[in-house]
Amino acid sequence: MADAAAAGRVREVLAPVVEALGLVLEDVEVHRAGARSTVDVALDVPEDDETDLDLDRVADATRAISDALDARDVIAGHYTLEVGSRGLSRPLTERRHFARAVGRTVTVRLVDGGAIGGRLVDVDRDDDAIVVVPVTPGLKGRRPKEGEPVRITLTDVRDARVEVDLTGLGPVDDEAGASAGQES
Repeated sequence: MADAAAAGRVREVLAPVVEALGLVLEDVEVHRAGARSTVDVALDVPEDDETDLDLDRVADATRAISDALDARDVIAGHYTLEVGSRGLSRPLTERRHFARAVGRTVTVRLVDGGAIGGRLVDVDRDDDAIVVVPVTPGLKGRRPKEGEPVRITLTDVRDARVEVDLTGLGPVDDEAGASAGQES
């Protein structure tokens, strides 16, 4: 069972600790099962940080978080601490999420019920907007077609996700490969 009050207390304790490490406290969840609790802490890097949240940074953060929780005795009884990131499958909801996804294929769901898929090419800091170039998949051996860039304000975005892009990973289409390999 999720414990929102405990999660709030944990967040208050951890926010300055995580910020001091140069990271962002993405989310905190506390789940109770009998006398035990699980504290799930999701971290991210700031928008202007060009490095990834690697295992070394997570390990350093885990030690600091564990020390802070133990020092303040925020969680009663025994608990399991899980620290990590939301990963690639997390929804893009903050501008910093979009900034780190520039160049990737995304699906954006809009608050008006519409959706657009394509390559995220820009995040405009001046007016909190993203720019997506719609992509229509190519038919059998043909390249995808790109449309005109679409500018979407973040207030119009309900959520978005990075799509796994496997183009170029499979075998070459027989027809396209045969014609490309022929000499005239």
